[in-house]
Amino acid sequence: MSNSSEHDHAPDTPDTPDTPDTPKISRREMMRNGVAAMAGGAVALTPLAGAAQEHQHAPPAARQPVAATAVSNAAVTGSRLPPGKPNRDYTPVITPNGTTLPFNVVNGVKVFHLTAGITKHAFMSGLESECWGYNGSTPGPTIEALQGDRVRIYVTNHLPAPTTIHWHGIVLPAGMDGVSGLSQPPIPVNATFKYEFDLPHHGTFMYHTHHDEMVQQGLGLMGMFVVHQRNATRRPDRDFVLLAAEWLVRIGTTRPDPNEMVEFNLFTFNGKVFPATEPLQMQLGERIRIRFGNLSAMSHHPIHVHGLRWRVVATDGGDIAPDGQWPEATVLVPVGTTRTVEFVASNPGDWAMHCHMTHHVMNQMGHSGTNMIGVSEEALNTQVRPLLPSYMAMGSTGMGEMGAMGMPIPSSSISMSGGSGPYGRIDMGGLFTILKIREKLPAGGDPEWYVNPPGTVSSEATEAELKRDGVTPGAPPAGLPASHKHH
Repeated sequence: MSNSSEHDHAPDTPDTPDTPDTPKISRREMMRNGVAAMAGGAVALTPLAGAAQEHQHAPPAARQPVAATAVSNAAVTGSRLPPGKPNRDYTPVITPNGTTLPFNVVNGVKVFHLTAGITKHAFMSGLESECWGYNGSTPGPTIEALQGDRVRIYVTNHLPAPTTIHWHGIVLPAGMDGVSGLSQPPIPVNATFKYEFDLPHHGTFMYHTHHDEMVQQGLGLMGMFVVHQRNATRRPDRDFVLLAAEWLVRIGTTRPDPNEMVEFNLFTFNGKVFPATEPLQMQLGERIRIRFGNLSAMSHHPIHVHGLRWRVVATDGGDIAPDGQWPEATVLVPVGTTRTVEFVASNPGDWAMHCHMTHHVMNQMGHSGTNMIGVSEEALNTQVRPLLPSYMAMGSTGMGEMGAMGMPIPSSSISMSGGSGPYGRIDMGGLFTILKIREKLPAGGDPEWYVNPPGTVSSEATEAELKRDGVTPGAPPAGLPASHKHH
């Protein structure tokens, strides 16, 4: 479905002066449009973390808690609120490795179309699987609208089984909630159902199947749904969306196993594992928002950022009042939730951002291998090589260097894969990506690595430095392989 003229080429208007983010609606408009105030809300973009003190974007009075508003059209008999336009009414989100779902406007209603079907999906080069997704991808395209919009979403089912869609976190009529058997009958194979509802609340939400959830979500039927605040006076310069998920794709197989409950071996941001995850690019001093969603089957994800601090400003239940926000360098995103963080891009460089569960930053690792840490490999090599001349036991000092050996691996496998960095191999994968902060970000982004100023890169200490500071390294511990001893 193509965009209408209302969607394309929307004029970009500058932010209005910093004031509390409550929609500017008169008393008469409130009566006519059914605007209901809700207590305990917050401004959309409050003091940003990191170097917020160096980048004050609003006077203290503008950062005080204000009442959030719910904009409803459900019982309106008068005129409807005008549908929001990207770049004019909101800053469009960026979905790394993904897309935004186009829409048409028909009689003031935004019309979207999702098609559920089987799709070939590449987690990264070397691992392509048969997944289930929306509009040819998993996750599906990000749905984006404005608070107060009315949306009509057609869902066509080209799967081999019935399905539904649940609009996770959105307050709507019960019959539009998408729970198979409870809210609606399932969508039959090759049928198209219509969902239509108002968006009274802004926030970060998700959508996913709610029929045979273990199988259908486990195969990829999920996506993000962002509703921007109407008349928000403070917008981020860049607004990113990342959806975390987990999979079991056994080596040599062609599709994920949705029956797994414990031992997942792929952990993705927007359907990709590092090094296939696109970096988040931003310019020094910009105000940044990142919206995290988690539709993993079983795993929570503590997402840690290097070189920065952010503030946790919202959940899928709404904004957090400014006095209740907290600074973090790691935000826990539990299963089935969203978390929104904001900060100022105050520290130039290439910065890692990743899940801090260490198995979640590995690609297609098994859990049945023998622990070889501290084991002498040579005796085992001597016994096995008469049968397998090229055999070499691995892992006695860890796994970090194994991926760089270039050893042959089975097809449909990315075990021990990693990425190339400016100082060697990055031996991480999975839920790992990079924030690229540049003093001046070129159009289209910066594909090159950050050049650190002289004297700011860690390097091997010289003998003169050790002597100057009274540091005596001492001899290597006994038993350390020669290749790991100080040269």
